[in-house]
Amino acid sequence: MLCVARLVPGAGAVGLSSRGKASLAAKMLKYRKMWKPKEPENWAMDYRERFIPFSKDQLVDALVKEFHSSSQAKRTSFLSFVSEVDSFLVHRYHSILEQLKVVYEPINPDQDTLQEFSLTDTEKLTKEEEVLGQMEPLLDQANFNKLSEEALAYALMVHHPQDEVQVLVNLDQYEYIKFWALGQRIGPLRVMTTLKAQRGFFGTSLIPAERRYFKRVVVAARIKNGHLVLKCFKDIPLEGLEQLLPAVKVRTSIFYRALLNSMLIVSGLAVFVNVGMVVLSDLKIGTTSLLLFFAAFMAFRAWKVFGQRRNIHALELVHMLYYRSTSNNSELLDALVLRAQEEHAKEVILAHTFLLQLQDQQRHHPLQENTDTQVVSLLKQEVQAWLHLHSGLEITFCAERAHKHLKELRFGGAGPPTITSHSVAG
Repeated sequence: MLCVARLVPGAGAVGLSSRGKASLAAKMLKYRKMWKPKEPENWAMDYRERFIPFSKDQLVDALVKEFHSSSQAKRTSFLSFVSEVDSFLVHRYHSILEQLKVVYEPINPDQDTLQEFSLTDTEKLTKEEEVLGQMEPLLDQANFNKLSEEALAYALMVHHPQDEVQVLVNLDQYEYIKFWALGQRIGPLRVMTTLKAQRGFFGTSLIPAERRYFKRVVVAARIKNGHLVLKCFKDIPLEGLEQLLPAVKVRTSIFYRALLNSMLIVSGLAVFVNVGMVVLSDLKIGTTSLLLFFAAFMAFRAWKVFGQRRNIHALELVHMLYYRSTSNNSELLDALVLRAQEEHAKEVILAHTFLLQLQDQQRHHPLQENTDTQVVSLLKQEVQAWLHLHSGLEITFCAERAHKHLKELRFGGAGPPTITSHSVAG
Protein backbone atom coordinates (compact mmCIF):
# COMPACT_ATOMS: atom_id res chain seq x y z
CA MET A 1 0.00 0.00 0.00
CA LEU A 2 1.23 3.48 -0.79
CA CYS A 3 1.71 5.79 2.15
CA VAL A 4 1.63 9.58 2.11
CA ALA A 5 4.89 11.47 2.51
CA ARG A 6 5.20 14.38 4.89
CA LEU A 7 5.03 17.92 3.53
CA VAL A 8 6.28 21.10 5.11
CA PRO A 9 3.36 23.51 5.76
CA GLY A 10 3.21 26.49 3.44
CA ALA A 11 4.99 24.67 0.65
CA GLY A 12 5.39 26.52 -2.60
CA ALA A 13 4.98 25.23 -6.12
CA VAL A 14 6.55 24.78 -9.52
CA GLY A 15 7.35 27.95 -11.43
CA LEU A 16 7.41 31.56 -10.38
CA SER A 17 3.72 32.56 -10.37
CA SER A 18 1.58 32.63 -7.23
CA ARG A 19 -1.28 31.10 -9.25
CA GLY A 20 0.91 28.09 -10.03
CA LYS A 21 1.79 27.75 -6.35
CA ALA A 22 -1.84 27.72 -5.29
CA SER A 23 -2.78 25.22 -8.00
CA LEU A 24 -0.02 22.74 -7.14
CA ALA A 25 -0.63 23.11 -3.40
CA ALA A 26 -4.30 22.23 -3.93
CA LYS A 27 -3.40 19.12 -5.94
CA MET A 28 -0.86 18.02 -3.33
CA LEU A 29 -3.45 18.43 -0.59
CA LYS A 30 -5.82 16.23 -2.58
CA TYR A 31 -3.29 13.37 -2.62
CA ARG A 32 -2.46 13.91 1.03
CA LYS A 33 -6.08 13.32 2.01
CA MET A 34 -6.33 10.08 0.03
CA TRP A 35 -6.15 6.89 2.08
CA LYS A 36 -4.83 4.91 -0.88
CA PRO A 37 -3.49 7.43 -3.43
CA LYS A 38 -3.89 6.45 -7.06
CA GLU A 39 -1.75 7.50 -9.98
CA PRO A 40 -2.56 10.87 -11.60
CA GLU A 41 -5.84 11.13 -13.44
CA ASN A 42 -5.61 11.01 -17.23
CA TRP A 43 -2.02 9.80 -17.00
CA ALA A 44 -2.24 7.98 -20.33
CA MET A 45 -3.32 11.22 -22.01
CA ASP A 46 -0.82 13.48 -20.25
CA TYR A 47 2.16 11.21 -20.89
CA ARG A 48 2.62 9.99 -24.47
CA GLU A 49 5.65 7.77 -24.93
CA ARG A 50 7.47 8.97 -28.06
CA PHE A 51 10.96 7.61 -27.40
CA ILE A 52 12.07 5.13 -30.08
CA PRO A 53 13.75 2.38 -28.00
CA PHE A 54 16.41 1.43 -30.54
CA SER A 55 19.75 3.02 -31.29
CA LYS A 56 20.11 4.47 -34.77
CA ASP A 57 22.44 1.64 -35.83
CA GLN A 58 20.00 -1.00 -34.53
CA LEU A 59 17.16 0.70 -36.37
CA VAL A 60 19.09 0.94 -39.64
CA ASP A 61 20.10 -2.74 -39.47
CA ALA A 62 16.50 -3.82 -38.79
CA LEU A 63 15.12 -1.69 -41.65
CA VAL A 64 17.79 -2.91 -44.09
CA LYS A 65 16.99 -6.57 -43.33
CA GLU A 66 13.24 -6.11 -43.57
CA PHE A 67 12.76 -3.53 -46.32
CA HIS A 68 15.99 -2.82 -48.22
CA SER A 69 17.63 -6.21 -48.77
CA SER A 70 15.84 -7.27 -51.99
CA SER A 71 18.60 -5.79 -54.12
CA GLN A 72 22.04 -4.31 -53.69
CA ALA A 73 20.87 -1.08 -55.31
CA LYS A 74 18.08 -0.58 -52.74
CA ARG A 75 20.45 -1.33 -49.87
CA THR A 76 23.09 1.07 -51.20
CA SER A 77 20.52 3.81 -51.82
CA PHE A 78 19.11 3.50 -48.31
CA LEU A 79 22.52 3.52 -46.62
CA SER A 80 23.49 6.54 -48.72
CA PHE A 81 20.36 8.32 -47.53
CA VAL A 82 21.23 7.52 -43.90
CA SER A 83 24.73 8.91 -44.42
CA GLU A 84 23.33 12.13 -45.91
CA VAL A 85 20.93 12.50 -42.98
CA ASP A 86 23.82 12.13 -40.53
CA SER A 87 25.91 14.70 -42.40
CA PHE A 88 23.05 17.19 -42.52
CA LEU A 89 22.12 16.82 -38.84
CA VAL A 90 25.70 16.98 -37.52
CA HIS A 91 26.14 20.52 -38.81
CA ARG A 92 22.68 21.60 -37.73
CA TYR A 93 22.93 20.36 -34.15
CA HIS A 94 26.52 21.49 -33.76
CA SER A 95 25.29 25.02 -34.47
CA ILE A 96 22.44 24.60 -31.96
CA LEU A 97 24.84 23.41 -29.27
CA GLU A 98 27.21 26.31 -29.83
CA GLN A 99 24.37 28.82 -29.49
CA LEU A 100 23.12 27.13 -26.33
CA LYS A 101 26.59 27.14 -24.77
CA VAL A 102 26.97 30.87 -25.44
CA VAL A 103 23.76 31.57 -23.54
CA TYR A 104 24.58 29.13 -20.73
CA GLU A 105 28.21 30.09 -20.13
CA PRO A 106 27.56 33.21 -17.97
CA ILE A 107 25.50 31.12 -15.50
CA ASN A 108 27.51 27.90 -15.69
CA PRO A 109 28.17 26.87 -12.03
CA ASP A 110 31.06 24.62 -13.15
CA GLN A 111 32.85 27.38 -15.04
CA ASP A 112 36.63 27.06 -14.75
CA THR A 113 37.57 30.20 -16.70
CA LEU A 114 37.82 33.76 -15.44
CA GLN A 115 34.54 35.65 -15.33
CA GLU A 116 34.42 39.00 -17.11
CA PHE A 117 31.68 40.33 -14.82
CA SER A 118 29.29 39.10 -12.15
CA LEU A 119 25.54 38.96 -12.62
CA THR A 120 22.88 40.04 -10.17
CA ASP A 121 20.30 37.48 -9.05
CA THR A 122 17.68 39.05 -11.33
CA GLU A 123 20.04 38.89 -14.31
CA LYS A 124 20.80 35.23 -13.52
CA LEU A 125 17.10 34.42 -13.44
CA THR A 126 16.63 36.07 -16.83
CA LYS A 127 19.55 34.12 -18.31
CA GLU A 128 18.24 30.90 -16.81
CA GLU A 129 14.82 31.46 -18.34
CA GLU A 130 16.52 31.98 -21.69
CA VAL A 131 18.47 28.73 -21.33
CA LEU A 132 15.36 26.79 -20.35
CA GLY A 133 13.48 28.38 -23.26
CA GLN A 134 16.11 27.09 -25.70
CA MET A 135 16.15 23.68 -24.01
CA GLU A 136 12.39 23.16 -24.40
CA PRO A 137 12.40 22.43 -28.18
CA LEU A 138 15.49 20.24 -27.77
CA LEU A 139 13.81 18.21 -25.03
CA ASP A 140 10.74 17.89 -27.23
CA GLN A 141 12.81 16.71 -30.22
CA ALA A 142 14.63 14.29 -27.92
CA ASN A 143 11.16 12.89 -27.15
CA PHE A 144 11.10 13.82 -23.48
CA ASN A 145 7.70 14.50 -21.91
CA LYS A 146 7.34 17.45 -19.57
CA LEU A 147 5.62 16.12 -16.46
CA SER A 148 2.37 17.83 -15.66
CA GLU A 149 1.46 19.62 -12.45
CA GLU A 150 -0.80 16.70 -11.53
CA ALA A 151 2.09 14.24 -11.90
CA LEU A 152 4.39 16.46 -9.81
CA ALA A 153 1.80 16.74 -7.03
CA TYR A 154 1.48 12.95 -6.96
CA ALA A 155 5.26 12.37 -7.02
CA LEU A 156 5.95 14.88 -4.22
CA MET A 157 3.20 13.58 -1.91
CA VAL A 158 3.17 9.81 -2.38
CA HIS A 159 5.85 7.45 -1.16
CA HIS A 160 6.29 3.90 -2.43
CA PRO A 161 6.88 1.20 0.23
CA GLN A 162 9.79 -0.22 -1.77
CA ASP A 163 11.74 3.01 -1.18
CA GLU A 164 13.07 2.94 2.36
CA VAL A 165 14.58 6.40 1.94
CA GLN A 166 12.20 9.32 2.32
CA VAL A 167 13.08 12.98 1.95
CA LEU A 168 11.53 16.19 3.22
CA VAL A 169 10.97 18.84 0.54
CA ASN A 170 10.24 22.45 1.44
CA LEU A 171 9.15 23.91 -1.88
CA ASP A 172 9.32 27.44 -0.49
CA GLN A 173 13.10 27.13 -0.95
CA TYR A 174 12.81 26.90 -4.73
CA GLU A 175 12.37 29.49 -7.43
CA TYR A 176 11.22 26.78 -9.86
CA ILE A 177 11.22 23.03 -10.37
CA LYS A 178 10.80 21.26 -13.73
CA PHE A 179 10.88 17.58 -14.66
CA TRP A 180 11.02 15.86 -18.05
CA ALA A 181 10.84 12.08 -18.46
CA LEU A 182 11.54 9.62 -21.25
CA GLY A 183 11.19 5.86 -21.68
CA GLN A 184 8.29 4.94 -19.41
CA ARG A 185 8.41 1.34 -18.21
CA ILE A 186 6.33 -0.78 -15.82
CA GLY A 187 8.19 -3.62 -14.17
CA PRO A 188 10.47 -4.59 -11.27
CA LEU A 189 12.97 -1.89 -10.37
CA ARG A 190 15.83 -2.93 -8.16
CA VAL A 191 16.80 -0.22 -5.72
CA MET A 192 20.50 0.60 -5.25
CA THR A 193 21.25 0.15 -1.56
CA THR A 194 24.24 0.13 0.77
CA LEU A 195 22.54 -2.49 2.94
CA LYS A 196 22.54 -6.23 2.42
CA ALA A 197 19.96 -7.57 0.00
CA GLN A 198 16.68 -8.25 1.74
CA ARG A 199 15.72 -11.90 2.08
CA GLY A 200 12.40 -13.57 2.58
CA PHE A 201 11.60 -16.77 4.46
CA PHE A 202 14.05 -19.66 4.09
CA GLY A 203 16.68 -17.29 2.69
CA THR A 204 14.88 -16.70 -0.59
CA SER A 205 15.45 -13.36 -2.28
CA LEU A 206 12.59 -10.87 -2.43
CA ILE A 207 11.54 -9.94 -5.97
CA PRO A 208 10.87 -6.19 -6.30
CA ALA A 209 7.27 -5.29 -7.04
CA GLU A 210 6.35 -3.92 -10.44
CA ARG A 211 6.17 -0.16 -10.57
CA ARG A 212 6.20 2.73 -13.04
CA TYR A 213 9.63 4.21 -13.76
CA PHE A 214 11.46 6.16 -16.46
CA LYS A 215 14.66 5.32 -18.31
CA ARG A 216 15.73 8.98 -18.17
CA VAL A 217 14.62 11.96 -16.09
CA VAL A 218 15.89 15.52 -16.57
CA VAL A 219 15.61 17.94 -13.64
CA ALA A 220 15.91 21.73 -13.77
CA ALA A 221 15.67 23.37 -10.35
CA ARG A 222 16.84 26.54 -8.65
CA ILE A 223 17.06 27.26 -4.95
CA LYS A 224 16.35 30.84 -3.94
CA ASN A 225 19.56 32.89 -4.04
CA GLY A 226 21.22 29.91 -5.71
CA HIS A 227 21.80 28.87 -9.32
CA LEU A 228 20.20 26.71 -11.98
CA VAL A 229 20.86 23.00 -11.42
CA LEU A 230 20.57 20.75 -14.46
CA LYS A 231 20.78 17.00 -13.94
CA CYS A 232 19.84 13.81 -15.72
CA PHE A 233 19.20 10.46 -14.03
CA LYS A 234 18.34 6.94 -15.18
CA ASP A 235 15.80 4.38 -13.94
CA ILE A 236 13.85 6.71 -11.66
CA PRO A 237 10.38 5.73 -10.35
CA LEU A 238 7.51 8.20 -10.53
CA GLU A 239 7.18 8.24 -6.73
CA GLY A 240 10.90 8.96 -6.30
CA LEU A 241 11.20 12.20 -8.26
CA GLU A 242 11.52 14.34 -5.12
CA GLN A 243 14.74 12.51 -4.23
CA LEU A 244 16.42 14.13 -7.25
CA LEU A 245 15.93 17.69 -6.02
CA PRO A 246 18.75 19.68 -4.39
CA ALA A 247 18.44 20.81 -0.76
CA VAL A 248 16.26 17.95 0.46
CA LYS A 249 16.47 16.50 3.97
CA VAL A 250 16.38 12.80 4.75
CA ARG A 251 13.65 11.84 7.19
CA THR A 252 12.55 8.68 8.94
CA SER A 253 9.26 7.27 7.72
CA ILE A 254 6.22 6.81 9.97
CA PHE A 255 6.65 3.02 9.82
CA TYR A 256 10.27 3.13 10.97
CA ARG A 257 9.53 5.67 13.66
CA ALA A 258 6.78 3.44 15.05
CA LEU A 259 8.99 0.36 14.80
CA LEU A 260 12.00 1.98 16.49
CA ASN A 261 9.86 3.55 19.22
CA SER A 262 8.23 0.19 19.97
CA MET A 263 11.60 -1.52 20.19
CA LEU A 264 12.95 1.21 22.47
CA ILE A 265 9.93 1.06 24.77
CA VAL A 266 10.01 -2.73 25.07
CA SER A 267 13.75 -2.86 25.70
CA GLY A 268 13.55 0.09 28.12
CA LEU A 269 10.82 -1.53 30.17
CA ALA A 270 12.82 -4.75 30.34
CA VAL A 271 15.88 -2.86 31.60
CA PHE A 272 13.83 -0.90 34.10
CA VAL A 273 12.13 -4.00 35.53
CA ASN A 274 15.32 -6.03 35.79
CA VAL A 275 17.78 -3.31 36.79
CA GLY A 276 15.68 -0.49 38.19
CA MET A 277 14.09 -2.59 40.90
CA VAL A 278 17.48 -3.81 42.05
CA VAL A 279 18.79 -0.26 42.21
CA LEU A 280 15.75 0.86 44.19
CA SER A 281 16.14 -1.88 46.76
CA ASP A 282 19.95 -1.95 47.09
CA LEU A 283 20.98 1.69 46.72
CA LYS A 284 17.74 3.11 48.10
CA ILE A 285 17.54 5.75 45.36
CA GLY A 286 14.26 7.66 45.23
CA THR A 287 11.70 6.62 42.66
CA THR A 288 11.45 10.12 41.18
CA SER A 289 15.21 10.42 40.67
CA LEU A 290 15.42 6.99 39.10
CA LEU A 291 12.55 7.74 36.70
CA LEU A 292 14.16 11.03 35.67
CA PHE A 293 17.46 9.29 35.05
CA PHE A 294 15.72 6.53 33.12
CA ALA A 295 13.79 9.03 30.99
CA ALA A 296 16.98 10.94 30.17
CA PHE A 297 18.75 7.71 29.27
CA MET A 298 15.90 6.61 26.97
CA ALA A 299 15.76 10.02 25.27
CA PHE A 300 19.51 9.90 24.60
CA ARG A 301 19.24 6.36 23.26
CA ALA A 302 16.32 7.29 20.99
CA TRP A 303 18.26 10.31 19.66
CA LYS A 304 21.25 8.07 18.84
CA VAL A 305 19.13 5.37 17.19
CA PHE A 306 17.17 7.81 15.01
CA GLY A 307 20.39 9.63 14.13
CA GLN A 308 21.99 6.38 12.98
CA ARG A 309 18.91 5.52 10.90
CA ARG A 310 18.97 8.93 9.21
CA ASN A 311 22.68 8.54 8.45
CA ILE A 312 22.05 5.13 6.87
CA HIS A 313 19.25 6.52 4.71
CA ALA A 314 21.37 9.55 3.76
CA LEU A 315 24.13 7.19 2.64
CA GLU A 316 21.63 5.15 0.63
CA LEU A 317 20.36 8.33 -1.06
CA VAL A 318 23.90 9.40 -1.98
CA HIS A 319 24.64 5.88 -3.20
CA MET A 320 21.51 5.85 -5.39
CA LEU A 321 22.21 9.28 -6.89
CA TYR A 322 25.85 8.33 -7.52
CA TYR A 323 24.95 5.30 -9.63
CA ARG A 324 21.90 6.77 -11.38
CA SER A 325 23.24 10.19 -12.31
CA THR A 326 24.21 10.36 -15.99
CA SER A 327 25.14 14.01 -16.63
CA ASN A 328 25.10 17.45 -14.99
CA ASN A 329 24.91 21.10 -16.05
CA SER A 330 26.94 21.82 -19.22
CA GLU A 331 27.56 18.11 -19.85
CA LEU A 332 23.79 17.62 -19.82
CA LEU A 333 23.45 20.15 -22.64
CA ASP A 334 25.92 18.14 -24.74
CA ALA A 335 24.07 14.88 -24.00
CA LEU A 336 20.69 16.47 -24.72
CA VAL A 337 21.76 17.80 -28.12
CA LEU A 338 23.18 14.39 -29.08
CA ARG A 339 19.97 12.66 -28.02
CA ALA A 340 17.82 15.16 -29.94
CA GLN A 341 20.01 14.63 -33.01
CA GLU A 342 19.66 10.84 -32.79
CA GLU A 343 15.89 10.93 -32.28
CA HIS A 344 15.63 13.35 -35.21
CA ALA A 345 17.62 10.98 -37.42
CA LYS A 346 15.59 7.92 -36.36
CA GLU A 347 12.30 9.67 -37.09
CA VAL A 348 13.44 10.78 -40.56
CA ILE A 349 14.81 7.33 -41.41
CA LEU A 350 11.57 5.65 -40.36
CA ALA A 351 9.49 8.16 -42.32
CA HIS A 352 11.65 7.68 -45.44
CA THR A 353 11.43 3.89 -45.29
CA PHE A 354 7.69 3.62 -44.73
CA LEU A 355 6.81 6.25 -47.29
CA LEU A 356 8.84 4.24 -49.81
CA GLN A 357 6.90 1.11 -48.84
CA LEU A 358 3.59 2.88 -49.30
CA GLN A 359 4.80 4.25 -52.63
CA ASP A 360 5.87 0.79 -53.80
CA GLN A 361 2.47 -0.64 -52.93
CA GLN A 362 0.79 1.82 -55.29
CA ARG A 363 3.36 2.29 -58.02
CA HIS A 364 1.05 0.63 -60.57
CA HIS A 365 -1.81 3.02 -59.76
CA PRO A 366 -0.94 6.47 -61.17
CA LEU A 367 -3.79 8.31 -59.48
CA GLN A 368 -3.99 11.69 -57.82
CA GLU A 369 -1.60 12.20 -54.92
CA ASN A 370 -2.82 12.24 -51.34
CA THR A 371 -2.82 15.36 -49.24
CA ASP A 372 -0.15 15.76 -46.62
CA THR A 373 -2.72 15.08 -43.91
CA GLN A 374 -3.57 11.68 -45.39
CA VAL A 375 0.09 10.84 -45.88
CA VAL A 376 0.91 11.73 -42.29
CA SER A 377 -2.01 9.65 -40.99
CA LEU A 378 -0.91 6.60 -42.97
CA LEU A 379 2.70 7.08 -41.95
CA LYS A 380 1.76 7.31 -38.26
CA GLN A 381 -0.28 4.11 -38.39
CA GLU A 382 2.38 2.10 -40.21
CA VAL A 383 5.34 3.18 -38.09
CA GLN A 384 3.50 2.76 -34.78
CA ALA A 385 2.40 -0.74 -35.76
CA TRP A 386 5.98 -1.66 -36.73
CA LEU A 387 7.46 -0.25 -33.51
CA HIS A 388 4.89 -2.09 -31.41
CA LEU A 389 5.65 -5.34 -33.23
CA HIS A 390 9.41 -5.05 -32.65
CA SER A 391 9.46 -3.53 -29.15
CA GLY A 392 6.19 -4.59 -27.53
CA LEU A 393 5.68 -0.98 -26.41
CA GLU A 394 2.96 1.51 -27.24
CA ILE A 395 4.90 4.34 -28.88
CA THR A 396 3.43 7.50 -30.38
CA PHE A 397 5.30 8.36 -33.56
CA CYS A 398 5.50 12.08 -34.38
CA ALA A 399 4.63 11.54 -38.04
CA GLU A 400 3.84 15.17 -38.83
CA ARG A 401 7.20 16.33 -37.48
CA ALA A 402 9.09 13.51 -39.22
CA HIS A 403 7.37 14.24 -42.53
CA LYS A 404 8.20 17.92 -42.20
CA HIS A 405 11.86 17.18 -41.44
CA LEU A 406 12.03 14.78 -44.35
CA LYS A 407 10.81 17.54 -46.67
CA GLU A 408 13.47 19.90 -45.31
CA LEU A 409 16.27 17.58 -46.38
CA ARG A 410 15.58 17.65 -50.16
CA PHE A 411 18.93 16.20 -51.14
CA GLY A 412 19.71 16.99 -54.75
CA GLY A 413 16.28 18.59 -55.17
CA ALA A 414 14.47 15.32 -54.37
CA GLY A 415 11.78 15.58 -51.70
CA PRO A 416 10.25 12.74 -49.71
CA PRO A 417 8.55 9.84 -51.49
CA THR A 418 4.98 10.53 -52.59
CA ILE A 419 2.05 8.12 -52.49
CA THR A 420 -1.25 8.04 -54.31
CA SER A 421 -4.79 8.00 -53.09
CA HIS A 422 -4.97 4.20 -53.38
CA SER A 423 -2.54 4.10 -50.45
CA VAL A 424 -5.50 4.62 -48.17
CA ALA A 425 -6.88 1.29 -49.29
CA GLY A 426 -3.49 -0.35 -48.96
